Amino acid sequence: MMSTSTSMTSTSMTSTSMTSTSRTRVHARAAASLALFYGLAFASLPARGQPRVIELVADKDSRYKVAGKDKPSITVKAGEAIVLRITARRGKSWNRDGSIHGFSLLRAKDRSKVSGWDLLLKPGTQEFQLTAPTEAGDYEVVCTVICSEDHEGMHMKFVVEP
Repeated sequence: MMSTSTSMTSTSMTSTSMTSTSRTRVHARAAASLALFYGLAFASLPARGQPRVIELVADKDSRYKVAGKDKPSITVKAGEAIVLRITARRGKSWNRDGSIHGFSLLRAKDRSKVSGWDLLLKPGTQEFQLTAPTEAGDYEVVCTVICSEDHEGMHMKFVVEP
């Protein structure tokens, strides 16, 4: 009788520990699923203290382009740290220094240049770490390199929110 009792207790304990192991696996899967969900949900948000990356193209047709927008524009918060990731594609003409497009930020009210925002773009992708102007309002981005006969049309709206 002892051996039967011992066998039953052993089976009972194994069953209990398997249930505990199964629960641990279920909890681990649930935790992994939640981590994945929250990771994907917040993946597009910059980490605290990390600059926001804004991607655009300075294209060969002498136009700025922002993915997902018919009319290119950029909106930032006043004083926000950003990284501009600009892919420049060669137009019909370029500067002697190899610059194929420019990216200058002007105040819309008086067309004065914003300090630190006069960029020369070489072919390919470049990143520029910048800080948005602290003054809220409308601005305009203009190309400063004569890139083609359509150069005058190479501009876009830039909005700084408070």
